[in-house]
Amino acid sequence: MLMAQENETTQTETTETYQEEEETTDPTVLEDESQIESTSFHAALKQKFIEGGAAFMSFVILCLIFGLAIAIERVIYLNLASTNTKKLISSVEDALENGGVEAAKEVCRNTRGPIASIFYQGLSRYDQGIDMVEKSVVSYGSVQMGLLEKGMSWISLFIGLAPMLGFLGTVIGMIDAFDKIQAAGDIQPSLVAGGIKVALITTVGGLIVAMILQVFYNYCIAKIESIVNDMEDASVTLLDILVKYNQKH
Repeated sequence: MLMAQENETTQTETTETYQEEEETTDPTVLEDESQIESTSFHAALKQKFIEGGAAFMSFVILCLIFGLAIAIERVIYLNLASTNTKKLISSVEDALENGGVEAAKEVCRNTRGPIASIFYQGLSRYDQGIDMVEKSVVSYGSVQMGLLEKGMSWISLFIGLAPMLGFLGTVIGMIDAFDKIQAAGDIQPSLVAGGIKVALITTVGGLIVAMILQVFYNYCIAKIESIVNDMEDASVTLLDILVKYNQKH
């Protein structure tokens, strides 16, 4: 009886020790599992890239890299080009009333953005008359619009090129599948599967790249339209302010 009780006590202690070890190692096990999942995802992505054909998938990836580089640069530029138009107009109007045209030009010189640049060009030609100011504002507004739209055609190119490369890979994959069928003289799933798989992977890759770049493209277009609208409204307001200033002086 004593031996049986000792055995039961030993087994109970062993079970409790094992449970404590399991509870202690649970976080490590979870971290290992997450690392394994991350590694398996990257390995699967790499495997799909290789299966899609390095030649076509490399071109698709290059479209993504170049497209994203231009898109990110445009996003940064457009956000820096955005200004508080109401605050700028108020500052220019106050400067005109208190210090004249030169003070207003100094305000525009110290403010970044296309609207401040347009104001500066208009104020620089104030001594030549309101008509000249208007022509200057319109002309320089077109210049600023061109700077805002710079690089957008390249993003559009990569949006169209990536799916085309994917579809080209699809066509070549299907041709390869039919060549194997013709050589074997028989339709077997194993012969066709490889070519069709390559075709589908390249198509999916091209479409994913195009969708990613399309999001950035639409964001940039919306930002440009917003800035251009602000430029037009601010230009009209500047002309009104200068007309009133000219009547007073």
